[in-house]
Amino acid sequence: MKNSLDLKKELTSINGRSYNAYKALANQYDFRDYTLSIDHVQGDPFASPSKIRIIINQSIAKFPLNLFDTSYKKIALEDYLTRLFYNNINKFSSRVFGSGKSGLISISRCNQEIIERTSTLINSEKIEVRFEVGFPARGRTVLSNELEKIFYDYLPKIIDNTLKYENLNKSEIEKRIKLFEDQNYIRCELKNRNLIAFIANDSILPRESGVSNRPLKNGIKFKSPKSLEVELTLPNKGKLVGMGIEKGITLIVGGGYHGKSTVLKALELGVYNHIQGDGREYVITDASALKVRAEDGRCIKNTDISLFINNLPNGKDTRNFSTDNASGSTSQAANIIEGIEANTTLFLIDEDTSATNFMIRDDIMQKLVSKEKEPITPFIEIVKKLYSDLGISTILVVGSSGDYFDIADRVIQMDSYEPKDVTLEAKALSKGSILERIDNANLNLSINFNRKIKKGSIEQSHKGVKIKTLGKDGLSINKDTIELRGLEQIVDSEQITTLGYIMKYAEDNIINNSKTLQQVVSEVLYHISKNGLISLSNVSYGIGCLAMPREQEIIACFNRYRNLKI
Repeated sequence: MKNSLDLKKELTSINGRSYNAYKALANQYDFRDYTLSIDHVQGDPFASPSKIRIIINQSIAKFPLNLFDTSYKKIALEDYLTRLFYNNINKFSSRVFGSGKSGLISISRCNQEIIERTSTLINSEKIEVRFEVGFPARGRTVLSNELEKIFYDYLPKIIDNTLKYENLNKSEIEKRIKLFEDQNYIRCELKNRNLIAFIANDSILPRESGVSNRPLKNGIKFKSPKSLEVELTLPNKGKLVGMGIEKGITLIVGGGYHGKSTVLKALELGVYNHIQGDGREYVITDASALKVRAEDGRCIKNTDISLFINNLPNGKDTRNFSTDNASGSTSQAANIIEGIEANTTLFLIDEDTSATNFMIRDDIMQKLVSKEKEPITPFIEIVKKLYSDLGISTILVVGSSGDYFDIADRVIQMDSYEPKDVTLEAKALSKGSILERIDNANLNLSINFNRKIKKGSIEQSHKGVKIKTLGKDGLSINKDTIELRGLEQIVDSEQITTLGYIMKYAEDNIINNSKTLQQVVSEVLYHISKNGLISLSNVSYGIGCLAMPREQEIIACFNRYRNLKI
């Protein structure tokens, strides 16, 4: 390993040369307190910045073991350090002269949610931080004296104020760990108390704007109806009171702009823990909860949607259904089936983003168009069976149809952002006709998930496989685009990147023509749990751009890959 003086000499020697001279810097350098690893150097000043790692031994960092002695504490601490590193970049670095991305220092930009990432990794021996640096240039000429400022002035200050425990706000770190501990305690209590979700009193659910995930200033605080109130005693916070939603079928009703969709959105993201000050710190939802919507135009690959759609006029087999351009109803049917395949135990649905003919058919339409002429069995006739036979609950936002009162276990009305338990009133208005239809339907919830994935879905050229992240909207593998904007619970583009790496790992190491999609994904998740998320990437490149998606998003991504061979 070279040392910091060697690096300084090399920087001096290449100053003013062509940009390609930077390639010679790829190496590891001993800076006494830490190791600087230049893992990959960008090709020009406008390309993706160079990949850098800082490796610091615990003999220097001195983080107490009790701060990361469980998996959830480790995730919380790594998240805290990534956020701190990000803040310190802005605090201690200055503008560096140069073209393109010259002088840019960047690390994962964490949102309100806390997710397992590869940007910071901590264990009992060391801490590794992965980030990017834009190597400075004038045009395509090396400005190594500007890069020297970054390596010898800015980075040491960032490291001292991020990765050395003695210099940090210890009470703040402890507060973060304790909050995460309380949030995980609530998740365990959901199972113990037969609940699928919990919203603490005084939570702030409205967001600042449609493009900001921060809490709305002076937003109305959530207050549970007494009939749905649950009291918890958390390990650190102590007593906490809020609304507990039991398993089964829950309707959220109310007029427009009264907070129905706001509550559902909070529940969607309650699958993640949130940072202090988010307003939704104690909004906790079953971790497998899946938001389902219609997705006109998505592809469907050999999926059994016969639970919802049968007897198509064209005679197409719906037990093995494929299309490159799904309608609203067929896409939503596939999304439900794929959710079951992904082991969800809770569906979250908003009628505003659903296909109307998939959700309901009223009595008048039933009389005009007979069952024999309608291939769609609406969700309203199946949702109760999903719970009784498969144990899958549903939380559904409705504003236009009272027919769902027949099958609801509870009805919550949002009135100016205040929830009210109106179950008894709703049941008094219930007609019972839907229950009659369900009794007469004789539904069979046998679904075929025996879809075996064939090898060769991801083709490798002489240049390898190119994976490109398209923000939170999707990704491309070589020239094939996977549209993922319908997966509303993805909160970070780094989760999208990870989905691409998961698919490539599965193609290279697991898919063998005899394993089902469920088996393939299960083996990927086992590999990650055993070897860490970082094992999916090329470690020699020091990639710090992975964030963990859930099983539900992994299966959804495979199912939306048009080149998937089944």
